[in-house]
Amino acid sequence: MTVHAEAHSFDPAPVATLEFWGRTAEERETTFKELRDERPVSWHPPLEGNLLPLEKDGIWIVVRHADVVSVSKDWETFSSAQGVTMEEMPEDMAAAASSFLGMDPPRHTRLRRLVSSAFTPKQVKKIDDQINNQARRIVDDLLDVGDCDFVAQVSKRLPMWTIFEMLGVPQELREEGYRAADGMVAYLDEDAAAGQDALTFQMNALMTLLNIGVELAEERRARPTSDLMTNLVQAEVDGERLTDEEIGAFFVLLSVAGNDTTRNTTSLTMKALCDFPDQRKLLLEDYDGRITTAIEEFVRWATPVQTFRRTVTRDTELNGQKLHGGDWVVTVFASANRDERVFDDPHAFNILRSPNPHVAFGGGGPHYCLGNMLAKTQLRHLFKELLFRVKDIEVGAPTYLTSHFIRGVRAMPCTFTR
Repeated sequence: MTVHAEAHSFDPAPVATLEFWGRTAEERETTFKELRDERPVSWHPPLEGNLLPLEKDGIWIVVRHADVVSVSKDWETFSSAQGVTMEEMPEDMAAAASSFLGMDPPRHTRLRRLVSSAFTPKQVKKIDDQINNQARRIVDDLLDVGDCDFVAQVSKRLPMWTIFEMLGVPQELREEGYRAADGMVAYLDEDAAAGQDALTFQMNALMTLLNIGVELAEERRARPTSDLMTNLVQAEVDGERLTDEEIGAFFVLLSVAGNDTTRNTTSLTMKALCDFPDQRKLLLEDYDGRITTAIEEFVRWATPVQTFRRTVTRDTELNGQKLHGGDWVVTVFASANRDERVFDDPHAFNILRSPNPHVAFGGGGPHYCLGNMLAKTQLRHLFKELLFRVKDIEVGAPTYLTSHFIRGVRAMPCTFTR
């Protein structure tokens, strides 16, 4: 166990408890505001419910926008190579679950480059019509079904369809892939895990996605196409082709990252547009002129990735607090995006907010969200279809996922006049 030379008292804020992460975002924000104002870098016990016993005597929680950005950009001092979540995972499981997300430059840079070309504005524009058509089909189906669970009928469909289309996943494997991608982030939620312990539940989800990825890679080696998986199996890094394990890890990362962030932003934005009808009206008055700015507020408001962990590589100081090599530092994006030092009236949903330097796509640096342009394109098309074709749609109280990593919405009822 890592023990500091000087003793630290644990902060009284309960951010290391599963009960805390089962609260609503508004309830958690009360605690984060207190920390931002009084204890911006605070010391806490290891997270309850760890997948493995944590070989640390505590973790640092970082809540102010400026500090989150500082940590995010300084990968040499704050490394991602030892994992990015608040848990200790088995080493092989962590590598398979995070791919290049759990790496630092220069290898991170080389691996990220393999897939980054598929997510540039130019490439995303090429599939713009496909995304628009799929958004239209989703709303067609919604109108046919009537009152329903908005998450199942709307939010989850477009992001997973898009990423599986890009990867070339066969239709018969997609439903299994959807469920496994959900399982990768739902392991701490007792209802979602349905009685399985967290480690077993996540491992089963991980193995399902890895197997789909490896099978697809084998198929593309034998019969290449123009999809992203073909690019991966044909690519070389440092003069060598990627192994099945590396390709499988890529598949896991893209499946999870391409699913949960946009899916939950969709649900949380729909809830906000219902809760703030003046903002909904404002957007409808000039959708094309306002949607680009509005989307930045959508993702700030939702902040679908709540935390991101780094490991300190050398003794340093952050906002007056001494940190030691080996310490875990958890940046809280959810808090940074409500920081009054940066955002005027941060608890207001304001689709015209500008500037809007949110950290919902990351705080900058090498791990800035690769798929941000793709996510924005999906949100633009889906909300245009929803707001203009289902004008009286309303949503009820969401059922939230218990998770420190993802701000997840498991279900949310919606009603409208057919």
